[in-house]
Amino acid sequence: MDGVADGRGVDTLSRLRAYLDGGGLPVDSRLPPERELSRSLGVSRAGLRQALAVLEAEGQIWRHVGKGTFVGTRPISTVSDLDAMVRRTNPAEVMRTRLLIEPEVARLAAVNATPAQIAEMRNCMSRSRAAATWRQYESWDNRLHRTVAEATQNALLVSLLDTLGAVRRAVAWGRLRVSKVKPEPDHHSFAEHEAIVAAIAERDRERAAEAMRRHLETVERNLLGARRGP
Repeated sequence: MDGVADGRGVDTLSRLRAYLDGGGLPVDSRLPPERELSRSLGVSRAGLRQALAVLEAEGQIWRHVGKGTFVGTRPISTVSDLDAMVRRTNPAEVMRTRLLIEPEVARLAAVNATPAQIAEMRNCMSRSRAAATWRQYESWDNRLHRTVAEATQNALLVSLLDTLGAVRRAVAWGRLRVSKVKPEPDHHSFAEHEAIVAAIAERDRERAAEAMRRHLETVERNLLGARRGP
């Protein structure tokens, strides 16, 4: 939903998206103050505030009064809560939880997704394919999965998945990326994401759920296999 413009016709939202996509900012990093950021982007502060509100609604950023604006989705209530969850779980449990929940999320998204949400899923897939780094890829991958969640039109479910995502990011994952700057062109997720989104767009609930299940099973094999090693 680009198009937030200031009084001079500057597309502030597009500029802010480009800044986040290309700035190398990790999840949970803090953005510069509004005055500095508006000057850096060449936009008005009023337009910047509107653009920030859009991205916050999308789950791309979150704001904490008195502390600033941060990249990523809002974390669960307190750091201690998150730390306690991370200490009690492990990557295998996280993946099993995803496998229990996310196929049903895709099933519900196939019923309720709006045309705009389907278009955003396709945009996320395109941007993930064009990613120049793993960080950029993961940002668009996270955004795709969250858009699928939003397409359920169930705010409570989205909040639960945000919590699961926060735990997932905090858990130490084993990854075979030592010599790889970005995903290979034939990375498994590209075709698997296409299958998920195609099923959602065609309102095929069973195929959407199964495509999501197959995707997560591949993720599980790759991530847990990398942790175990040869």
